[in-house]
Amino acid sequence: MTTLRIILADDHPFILLGLRSTLAIRTGVAVVGQVHTPAALIALLQSTPCDVLVIDLSMPEPAGTLEDGLGLVQCIRRDWPALRVVVATAQTDLDVLRALVSDDAVSVFSKADPLDELAQAIARSAAGARYLGRSVVAALGPVPDDGNAPAFAPESQLSGCQSEILRRLVCGESIGEIAVALGCHRRTVTRQKRAAMERLGVATDPDLLAHVRAHGMPCLESDQPA
Repeated sequence: MTTLRIILADDHPFILLGLRSTLAIRTGVAVVGQVHTPAALIALLQSTPCDVLVIDLSMPEPAGTLEDGLGLVQCIRRDWPALRVVVATAQTDLDVLRALVSDDAVSVFSKADPLDELAQAIARSAAGARYLGRSVVAALGPVPDDGNAPAFAPESQLSGCQSEILRRLVCGESIGEIAVALGCHRRTVTRQKRAAMERLGVATDPDLLAHVRAHGMPCLESDQPA
């Protein structure tokens, strides 16, 4: 399995410690660097290959030579277009949040939410999708479906079987109970559950429950074989 290379950028050492500790218990990810300032981040990106950048939106440059916030994110996206970016923020300004989510390569979650969202955001970003934290979705509210608005629902689609299994799981049914209800073997249920979780970018049952609480049940892909 390919290891995801992660860079962490935040001007608060305690926050960096929390981010790093959260990722330390995850398989398949490696923190290849961490920085406290925009200047240090640019220098690190120039010298260190990275798959996903986790960045604090408010990270002032002491020398005042570089901007932080939205401008820094936009600069990084311009100079490293292949890099996926996960923004961790306490920002509540709707204009800033809308500007961030207008870029499909940028995931956003709130520092007010549990850190389990970090792993979900990284997994979805690495898969080429976008993750928006529950607080971000709540702050932005419904978005008109005008063809230009960012999609806030999960992009991953599931087969009918996978969707039904997840629905029953989040309602509290066990693997055995689901197998009986669907008339299949327990191994089939487990295999379909694992495949669904991979498509949603979640690795554990708590992550799955958090994902469903944040986004609702995934949409159904009716033409995919179960």
